[in-house]
Amino acid sequence: MARTREKFVELAEKRVNKTIKDMRLVGNLSNKTNYLYTQKDAERILSVLEKEVKLLRSRFFSGGVDDEELFRLD
Repeated sequence: MARTREKFVELAEKRVNKTIKDMRLVGNLSNKTNYLYTQKDAERILSVLEKEVKLLRSRFFSGGVDDEELFRLD
């Protein structure tokens, strides 16, 4: 597949918009009327998301690929 700006823009818009939607859905979990969670759970979720943003930033500026790690609450 040829590397094109158009393809990058198409995929970037699609993937970033999906990620924004998914992050908002995660944010919905903060509603204590509907869900029971601990401060530790919230901190773990935010920590892993912040880590992924840092890895994403690193990949864009270094061009490297990082190992994938799946999220799990203990």
